Amino acid sequence: MFSHILLNQFKYPGETAKDIAKREKIRRKEKKLTQAELSSRSGVSLASLKRFEQTGEISFVSLLKIAAVLDETEGFEQLFTKKEYGSIQEVIDERNGKYSS
Repeated sequence: MFSHILLNQFKYPGETAKDIAKREKIRRKEKKLTQAELSSRSGVSLASLKRFEQTGEISFVSLLKIAAVLDETEGFEQLFTKKEYGSIQEVIDERNGKYSS
């Protein structure tokens, strides 16, 4: 059952990239920016921005530039950081393969 739950929650990288691109487009429109304006403000080529919104593909540095213009950089600071535990039980559970949601 546990493996079934994990499979249902797992997304392939391409799916995640497309989801991020969709959210970027929504955020861009909320800020009332055209693709050309976001391209100009971020320094990311218009072609790269268009490809990103269509396919989810973009360089990481370009994604950071776009995120900065859209005030969405907070999450990047948390990538690959050490997990902080609230209790010794959380450490024990993780080592025993018990994951909390």
